[in-house]
Amino acid sequence: MGPGMGLSPAKQAEQLRKDGNHYFKKGRFGAAIDAYTAAITLCPNVPVYLTNRALCHLKRNEWAKVEDDCRKAIQLDKTSAKGHYMLGLALMQRKEHAEGIRELEKALDLGRGADPKSNIVDEIWQELAKAKYLEWEHASTKRSWELQNLKEACEIALKQKYSLDDYETEGFVDEASATLIDQLKTLESVFQIAQDADTLQEVPDYLCCKITLDLFRDPVITPSGLTYERSVIMEHISKVGKFDPITREALDEDQLIPNLAIKEAVQAFLSKHGWAYRTD
Repeated sequence: MGPGMGLSPAKQAEQLRKDGNHYFKKGRFGAAIDAYTAAITLCPNVPVYLTNRALCHLKRNEWAKVEDDCRKAIQLDKTSAKGHYMLGLALMQRKEHAEGIRELEKALDLGRGADPKSNIVDEIWQELAKAKYLEWEHASTKRSWELQNLKEACEIALKQKYSLDDYETEGFVDEASATLIDQLKTLESVFQIAQDADTLQEVPDYLCCKITLDLFRDPVITPSGLTYERSVIMEHISKVGKFDPITREALDEDQLIPNLAIKEAVQAFLSKHGWAYRTD
């Protein structure tokens, strides 16, 4: 009796998945794809086989196949963080930025709900932040160009207005010139304010984790009233000890409460200052 003979289709498929994982770790993506495909043939309703194959296609930059496998996986399991994540990446490759960002945001929420300490959560955040930053950069460049053109048009209009006024009200040239200068200064001030949102600044301290000093992504508050990044404080509790790293008070994971006020403040800040998504 040959290998796999006598096993149920589900058990054969699971063995093929393990074979695929082995090939993947060795960098043999073609062999891994064959193994996952055989598993899918036996059990077409198991989403992890599809997302595993999608990851192999991703490694080979076969983005249409990544998208196809991920959409099928999501149809089977709408809570598949990996499915939404890789679909988001595939859509970004197709320049479908808005839809890609939505998929990455879904993946991030699902990943946090499943396991906040998972490496994939940080990986998804990095890709989402990169996409958001590029989105802001594109919009910022367009806004800057439009503002500059509008400012120049306003300056020309003001100068033309006072030139006509001078002609019509001879003898009041000095007063008109002074008014023109004042209005040009006001115009400069107004346009400078309009550009402030796109000017790099320091992120306020209260929006940053006290351990990483990075902008909060998933802030939680401890009984002592201090706020930390969830994955960071959970890792501290797991690897260092069950205590608050600053107050040294006893602390357990079930005592961490989402700090929704800070989370909303971060989102409000990012909505106005997209440059803060930059991670390098």
